[in-house]
Amino acid sequence: MTSRASIFLSRTVPPAGRALLEPEFSIREWTGDGFITREALLQGVVGANALIVHPPDRVDKLVLDAAGSQLKVISTMSVGLEHIDIAECRRRGISVGYTPGVLTETTAELTLALLLATSRRIKEGFKAVEKGMVGWQNGHWLCGKQINGCTVGIVGLGRIGLAVAKRLQPFGVAKFLYSGHSEKPGGTEIGATFVSFDELLRNSDFVVACCSMNEENKGLFNKDAFSKMKSDAIFINSSRGVLVNQEDLYDALKSGQIMAAGLDVTSPEPLPVDHQLKTLDNCVIFPHLGSATTDTRNVMAVTAAKNAIAGFKGQTLPSPVPL
Repeated sequence: MTSRASIFLSRTVPPAGRALLEPEFSIREWTGDGFITREALLQGVVGANALIVHPPDRVDKLVLDAAGSQLKVISTMSVGLEHIDIAECRRRGISVGYTPGVLTETTAELTLALLLATSRRIKEGFKAVEKGMVGWQNGHWLCGKQINGCTVGIVGLGRIGLAVAKRLQPFGVAKFLYSGHSEKPGGTEIGATFVSFDELLRNSDFVVACCSMNEENKGLFNKDAFSKMKSDAIFINSSRGVLVNQEDLYDALKSGQIMAAGLDVTSPEPLPVDHQLKTLDNCVIFPHLGSATTDTRNVMAVTAAKNAIAGFKGQTLPSPVPL
């Protein structure tokens, strides 16, 4: 009797995706608390024909060696690919699939929630309620920043950046600016002005990072960038944690160089419990909830499963990473 193909899951896959995998593979998976450990990943992949992984599971030469030459496909439940050694996969002829386009709307919604929570000082408000609302009589107590009449700068007007801008339009944004490698058709759609990164920093009341990550923009938001922003500006990042020099961000927030920051992504994830950014009232940190709706996670799981199945069968992946 021929043994079934094997797939290893570095995290439990949502039901819609798992239902597709069960008829095709013998499933092995990590079910421990938190992210899979390095040791467990190296052990779990042994003999697998396919993998489904998630950031920050690091799939490098060691993992590929541990898996063995029968590994045909790696499917990641993410848009980001920085955790996978794409060049090594290419060299070995291993297909790689990802899940682009399915989390645009939910990430845009989350970005808006983060922007509102930060600008209206919701974190401080929660704390104030717990402490008896001391100072409530003061007319300036917990006054935040409104969106209406402001200039919003979006760094990276791709799918998510454009979706964020469209959701902000009904709030009465006075002007949209955006920066990137080139002008985008979406800029015309929302009446946005294409400007340099420096000009965006100098003139925006809200600076929203929506750009993809590459070697050029690691640490893009650093001391120099924060020094160019308005003193009452708010920085929002729902893209990648490595875009930000977090030491420089802490200094900018602590000194009052900028008003506040809202982060759905950090480096590392999760941040250590005692990380200095967590001590600041003017820094709102979400636990990477960008795609965290039941509908979106199920769609991501289905896409990841279809990629894994197609890759194992030697078929074209529905959502392949160009190798």
